[in-house]
Order: sequence, then structure tokens, then C-alpha cells
Amino acid sequence: MIKLFSKKKETKTEKNFYSKTLVISERHLGDYIFQNITRLFAFFVFGLIVLIFLEMFIESLPSINKFGLSFITSSHWDPVKDKYGALPFIFGTLYSSLLALIIALPLSIGVAVFLTEVAPDWLEQPISLLVELLAAIPSIVYGLFGIFVLAPFLRIVVEPFLKTHFGFLPFFKGDMFGFGMLAAALILSIMIIPIITSISRDVMKAIPDSLREGAYALGATKWETIKIVLISARSGILGATLLGFGRAIGETMAVTMVIGNKPEISFSLFDAGHTMASVLANEFTEAASDLYISSLIEIGLLLFVITIVINSIARVVVNRVTKKYGKIN
Repeated sequence: MIKLFSKKKETKTEKNFYSKTLVISERHLGDYIFQNITRLFAFFVFGLIVLIFLEMFIESLPSINKFGLSFITSSHWDPVKDKYGALPFIFGTLYSSLLALIIALPLSIGVAVFLTEVAPDWLEQPISLLVELLAAIPSIVYGLFGIFVLAPFLRIVVEPFLKTHFGFLPFFKGDMFGFGMLAAALILSIMIIPIITSISRDVMKAIPDSLREGAYALGATKWETIKIVLISARSGILGATLLGFGRAIGETMAVTMVIGNKPEISFSLFDAGHTMASVLANEFTEAASDLYISSLIEIGLLLFVITIVINSIARVVVNRVTKKYGKIN
């Protein structure tokens, strides 16, 4: 009897063990499938970026083989003679983007400081929403605003004032048409304010309250405490600035509509210019020869690489700050 009872008990135990093993194995199978599907999605995004790069590189090979490094260092752009140099477009892209950063960065940091350190709760949310809505406005709308509002205002009011009082500087010489580098920089600054403000605000919110409380405990004023917060968040603000810079570099339609589209290198804010994105928007549909198309694609390749590098550096900087101080509230 004892042997029979022990045998039945052992059989029941084994049955429970096998059923639990089956459930665990089924759960592990589902986890395995889900894990590999998500991995496939991640590799799909990576593969898409590599595919875009390879396709643009292959299509730009005729231009690369024809011009080599002179394509980047030459400023001669003549589709009639099939001679192409991208230096005016590279200069215009970097110059307009840097000007936009100079204008937008103080405004963006000021708004971020107000939202995180000064504004009451009932005011923070509406202003944050309005700032984020600026990023949702299509670039073509900014371009129309630049054509019908900003450019006439610059031509009638701003540029005459600048030429009268600062005309001795090389930045304020030339004819005043309203359309040019100044208009492009102002439009770009408006467009990058939301991204710099939002990320700077999130980085500053990630700074622990114990840092502020410690500053107040030591007798620091409101401004001194804000200064400490800004110093602690400087790496994240740098990352936000780089992201805004990357956004400005890749902007197309709004800049194309107000920059004047002239392939020349000039430091004057009144002169027309060109960017890598605007030349692609203007001339790609008109390109007739294979070398012309290949040269435009090489410009797109340069723009793609510059944007990827800048955004990657910015993301690394921002992630390092948020990991240092914990998750963003």
C-alpha cells in the first residue's frame, strides 16, 4: 500500500512539473518570437539608412570620379559647361545655420529657463504647448510668411537701419532686397526655437531638486540657483543646440523661398545665397545631363552625412546628461 501511494504521488508531481515546464516553454517561445520581431524592426531602420547611403553614393560616383575633392573646394557651378563645385552651397548652409543659432539660442534658453524655474504651473503648460506648436507648422507656411511679411519688413525697415548705422561692417553691405541671408537666418531661427527649447527644458527638469534646495540652503538667490542649474545642464543644452543646428542644416522649402538662390560666397547678410537643400529643390527637376544629376546627388550625400553626424553627436550628449541625473520628469 505504501509503495502504491508513493507511486501515485510521484506520478501526480511529475504531471504538475511537466505542465509547468510546458507553460514556461510556451512563454519563453513567445518572448523569443517577440524579441526577434522587434530586433528585425530595429535592423530594418538601420538597413534603410545604409541603403539610402549606398544608393546615393552609387549614383554620385560619376561626379566623385570626375571632380574628386575639387567638388567640395571649387565655387564654380556651371550646368552649361558641366562644371560643378559645391563650395557656395556648403558655405550658405553652414553660414545660414550658424546665424540662425546665434539668434535662436538665447531666446530658446530664456524660454526654457522661464518654463522650468520661473513660470507658475498654470502658465507653464500653455506656453509649452505654444512652443511645441511652432514645430508642427509646415515649412511652406514659414516660407510664405517670409515672402509676404518678413522680406518686405526687412527691406523697408530693418536693412536700411542696419546699413545706415553699421554699413562700415562687411556684414551690412550691398543692395537691400529683403530676400537674402538675413531673411533665411531669421526664418531658420524661428523654426529651430521649438526643438532647442523643448530639449533644454527637459534637460533642466532632469536636474534633481536637491541641487536647487542645496543652493537655496546656502543662501543663493533665485538667479544664482538658475545659474547653477544652467551650468549643470550645459552638456544637455549643447546637445539641444546641435540638434537645432542639424534641423537648420536640413531645412529646405522655407529657406529656398527667402534666401535668393544665388550660388555665390558672401558674408553680407543682404546678399542672396544658396544652401545644399535649396539647390536640390530648385535644380533637380531641371537637371538634363547625367553628370549634372550625379553632382546634385553628391550634394545630397554630403547633406545626408553632415546631418547624420551632427544629430548622432547631439543625441549622445543629451543621453549622457539624462542618464547622469536620472530620467526626465
